[in-house]
Parts: sequence; C-alpha cells; structure tokens
Amino acid sequence: MRLYSATRAPNGRRTEMFLIEKGIDVPITRLDLAGHEQQSPAFTALNPLQRIPVLELDDGTVITESIAICRYFEALQPEPALFGRTPREKGQVEMWNRRMELEFYLAVQHAFRHLHPGMAGYQVPQIAAWGEHNKQLALAFLSIVDAQLAKGPFICGETFSAADITGFVALEFCKPARIAVPEQFGAVKRWHAAISSRPSASVA
Repeated sequence: MRLYSATRAPNGRRTEMFLIEKGIDVPITRLDLAGHEQQSPAFTALNPLQRIPVLELDDGTVITESIAICRYFEALQPEPALFGRTPREKGQVEMWNRRMELEFYLAVQHAFRHLHPGMAGYQVPQIAAWGEHNKQLALAFLSIVDAQLAKGPFICGETFSAADITGFVALEFCKPARIAVPEQFGAVKRWHAAISSRPSASVA
C-alpha cells in the first residue's frame, strides 16, 4: 500500500500523525501542492477531487478522506485505540472529532482561504468579510474547547484520541490563517504544549 500526502496540508498531517501514534509504517509519496502535483493526470486518476491524502491498497483499492483512512487503520490495528474502546468512548470521540472538524478546522480553513494573500489565485473570489467572520467563529468555538480541556488532559478526558489530533492540527493551522490564540485560553495552551512534545507532532 502507499499513502499520498502533503504534511503542509492539515488533512495530510493529521493522517500521518495518526499513523505515527499507531506505530504503523506505510510508504509515503508527498506531493508538491504548490507545484500543483495534485492536479496531475496520474493523481487525478486516484482521486478526481485532486485532494490529499489518498491511500492506495495493494489490490488497487483507493481510500480518500483523512478520517476514512484513519478508520481503516484503526480497524486493521485496533491498538492503541484512537477512536475509543467502549461504546461511550467511541461516541465521545466521534462527537468531538466532528466538532473539531465542523466548528473549528472548517472556520480556520475559511479564514485562511479568504484572507491569506497567497490564496488569491485559489479562492476566487476571496471575501474578506467572510474570512473575518470565520476568525470569530473559530475563537468562539475555542472557548468551548478550553472549557472542555479544563476537565482533563485531553479532549475526551484521560486518553489521547483522534479528536486531539484533529484539534491540534486545526490549532496549528491558526498560525498561517493569522488567528491569534488569546492568552486567556490557558487549558488550550497547556494541551497544545503537551501534544507538541509527542513524536507524532514532528510531522510538519
């Protein structure tokens, strides 16, 4: 099998972080997104959406979407469990991972695409007001995350999970999106520092 990725892209990074946390070694081909390698005929044949990551299995099966790829590896190698073990844990991880994607990462992405000068050629039209609105949405949700993290070391309590990976990658994406994390979010900053020290965080 082979993973097609690009660590500068958040979805590629979270997939690679997941693999490191699992201790799974997969051959990786990293695409040059700035050079539009994802738009090549060969890659488009793998994923018509021209997005990474893409997992190509030995039998030719192709799996796209970062969480779908992570779930494939979770089923292949259940331990360490990053999507929970009990029904309660699984439900909580799913809930928080979805929240991190839809309420936080998506807002950061919109802010980046609509405000960063480097995205002018990709996001047409850029709508500055929409970008600024999404900055505020991201920070509003981050206050909820801070309250959740005040209850325990990780998003879902005592155990590191896929929700932490998604949240961490989204938080890291705040820097290129030019979203400053307020000092008042002490629990978020403590959590970010803790995850930054994990070997998987070196994927960047």
